[in-house]
Amino acid sequence: MPSRRHFLAGSAAAAAGLAAAVPQPPAAAAGANGPAAAAPAGPPHLVVILADDLGYGDLGAYGQKQITTPRLDRLAAEGLRFTDAYAAAAVCAPSRAALLTGLHTGHAAVRANPDSGGQGGLGAGDTTFAEVLRARGYRTGLFGKWGFGPEAGDQPSHPGARGFEEFYGYIDHGHAHQYYPAYLWHNGAREPVAAGTFAPDEIVRRALGFIDAHAAGPDPFLLFLTPTLPHAPSEVPDVGAYASTSWTQANKAHAAQISLLDAQVGAVVDRLAAHGVAERTVVLFASDNGPHEEGGVNPDLFDANGPLRGYKRNLYEGGVRVPLIAWAPGRIAPGTTSTRPTPLYDVLPTLAELAGAPAPADVDGLSAAAVLGGAAALAPLHDHLYWYRDEQGVTGRADAADGGRAKRVAEAVRKDRWKAVRFAPARDRTAPDAQWRFELYDLAADPGEQRDLAAANPAVVADLTARLRASWADTYPRRPWGLTAAVSADATTVTTRLANGTARAWPDARVTLPVPAGWTATPAGPAATASLAPGAALTTTWKVTAPSPAPAATLLTAAATTSAYRFTAPLRLTPLPAPPARDGWLSDLPWVSAANGWGPVEIDRSNGRKEAGDGTPISFGGVTYPKGLGVHAPSEVVYHLGGRADRFTALVGIDDFSKNQSAAGATRAVVRADGRTLLTTPVLTAAGGPVAVDLDVRGVRLLHLVVQDANATTSFDHTSWARARVTVV
Repeated sequence: MPSRRHFLAGSAAAAAGLAAAVPQPPAAAAGANGPAAAAPAGPPHLVVILADDLGYGDLGAYGQKQITTPRLDRLAAEGLRFTDAYAAAAVCAPSRAALLTGLHTGHAAVRANPDSGGQGGLGAGDTTFAEVLRARGYRTGLFGKWGFGPEAGDQPSHPGARGFEEFYGYIDHGHAHQYYPAYLWHNGAREPVAAGTFAPDEIVRRALGFIDAHAAGPDPFLLFLTPTLPHAPSEVPDVGAYASTSWTQANKAHAAQISLLDAQVGAVVDRLAAHGVAERTVVLFASDNGPHEEGGVNPDLFDANGPLRGYKRNLYEGGVRVPLIAWAPGRIAPGTTSTRPTPLYDVLPTLAELAGAPAPADVDGLSAAAVLGGAAALAPLHDHLYWYRDEQGVTGRADAADGGRAKRVAEAVRKDRWKAVRFAPARDRTAPDAQWRFELYDLAADPGEQRDLAAANPAVVADLTARLRASWADTYPRRPWGLTAAVSADATTVTTRLANGTARAWPDARVTLPVPAGWTATPAGPAATASLAPGAALTTTWKVTAPSPAPAATLLTAAATTSAYRFTAPLRLTPLPAPPARDGWLSDLPWVSAANGWGPVEIDRSNGRKEAGDGTPISFGGVTYPKGLGVHAPSEVVYHLGGRADRFTALVGIDDFSKNQSAAGATRAVVRADGRTLLTTPVLTAAGGPVAVDLDVRGVRLLHLVVQDANATTSFDHTSWARARVTVV
């Protein structure tokens, strides 16, 4: 077997090109061939690398013969190779959401790709492994594809709001399909990219810079590297060693993408070794789903799914079983394998256990840390694994593997040796069980899923059907976890809540609210407790006063500590805007706050110059109305009327924009005033049309326009307040 020294020093030709494109470590750091430093005490550094559409058979360590992947093959030889690892979904957005949050697709916030009706975002309650590790003091960086919109900086689904203190790459799912983009996001802002820049090169350069910045400590770091390789389109600066093959250009470039991915992994390992922290680091490498066939790529040419049936978008093994390699010198014995069925939603609890971090107790994942430590018998096992598929993208091979059912809702479950895949009659997950097409396979005898044994095993079918039904929840309320801070609408009070969403008590918990000089923040109740029990919360209301005159928007950061963890929660205090001085449209008034279920609130920005046609068009039944607000449930927009207004009028309903996508939207509008409910509409649907609003708002200080989801699904719930207007007294 090649030595570790050779592993760290050697690489394919692709790695040589990569080395020229990335910054080199400081001259004082040890070279890649030098002796590794002794592993220091304390939590390990953690590196998670997630490929995009890399198949189970795409690596030499998993049987690949045509594409060279020397660095990953050596990583597997010197570490742990999982044979039964699974992506949580057959397409990327739900798979990545599950990886980040530890929830399978029966519970996760994102259960479909954006083009299939799912909104593709994470909310404030969707705790990620980055947030969990931040509580343990980790420095956290994400480089590459995030994949959840909206494409905006200041919103709950942004990586910065979900635990990553440094981010460089793509926010939006669709933008990530561009290998030569005009811009990439750096933290909360778009950053132009020089023309001709191949994004994966710049992304890995930034990732290596993150290692350079944090390898010396004092804090441990989490690096989450998510290159778009080898996702379509098949674009790469140089096809390298594959130029002389007889393959199509798409296949040559696809193979070169995989070899470049391999070289990038090698560059990360080399950089860890150069800084002398390889022995203190755990590296995990995996893929988000099975192999793709877009853009002319032929996965069968490469045997990309190995012995398995199916491709990306299929719930058969080829669509969801993925490579998973763990490497940690001194922690993981070389050349080991694990047959433990290990879904990628196990990553969150695994990282948490490795780091000694406070994992949420309501996740579906189970820690595999014992497997990494050579004590596989001590690792908990899943009763069963669950998958859900609602995908409207169709490719030929995947559709053929599904028997022409690629656009149908599908579910799968694995329990021990049994694997079930079933297809709904259409896109209705609630259809009676008898209307589903149910298939059953014995993976121990038939890993390629060729022999349907459902007819011969009715008891197994009944048992797995019950588990499929039990694995789904229309909504999955999360147990509160960590520190949150909310500002009152009038910006005079702040409510902090430190919630112990774990399974263990937190000793010596306390919350503080530091404020600038000249301010005061006085707690109205306890801000500390000797022990915070599992499931309990420490909630404190703070009376906040600012110097006079009131300053502009001010950023504060609430902080909380326990005996082992620390949390922060940023908040913005903004003075109330002036109330309306004359009759006018709400879209011309500054709001106090605006929370929206998807993307920014869409506002007509005509500023009173025109009534229609120059802002977001709002139409109901083909009739366009002026001066409106477009929102997506759940949403709440608050205005300061200051007791000056007389009446509020509007039309509110599911607009034609949403109707043209689907008739499935259903919402309810609520108007509140200073805590009182003035109006609750019937359920709003596109077919029912808008509801006219005409309310007496005399004496009202704060007006809240709320839109609620009315059918337990936020897809197609785009709702508009048209001709929203106030008249003054």
